[in-house]
Amino acid sequence: MQDKLRPLRLPPKIKVLEALSAIADNRVIEISDKKAIVKSSDGSRSYEVFVDSKTMQVYSSDNGTIYRGYVGYPIIAFMMKRGMLPYNPEVASKLKGINWKKLNEQYKKYALVEEIVKKAFSQKGGDLKELEALVNRVMQALKRYNLVLKEKHE
Repeated sequence: MQDKLRPLRLPPKIKVLEALSAIADNRVIEISDKKAIVKSSDGSRSYEVFVDSKTMQVYSSDNGTIYRGYVGYPIIAFMMKRGMLPYNPEVASKLKGINWKKLNEQYKKYALVEEIVKKAFSQKGGDLKELEALVNRVMQALKRYNLVLKEKHE
């Protein structure tokens, strides 16, 4: 049976923040050069991630990737760890310890959650212009990759 491939859309910018946070919290566990497990911010879920840097076929079991059709934060985080996307440890360190699941469930709007997270980032001494520039570089890189969702993965 042939695998179905479908192009993934660019994610909401907040997903880049979530990916940075996942790396800062050591929640990205690399299994091989193509596979990883990414744990959710509260530890209640683990997402399987697959990225083939040659074919640009990707997979992640997170809701954004599967049900909403955009590049989910677990894929972004793994690609950052693999050096495929821009990453700045100094910026990421200011996004440590955020309970994304709780914030997303409580406020149900990415714009509100992003505002809260950016405020916390600033309070930890983070430079918002630097954060925004990094997010934009990641989004531009994602756009160039034209990632496609591989329905099944080995």
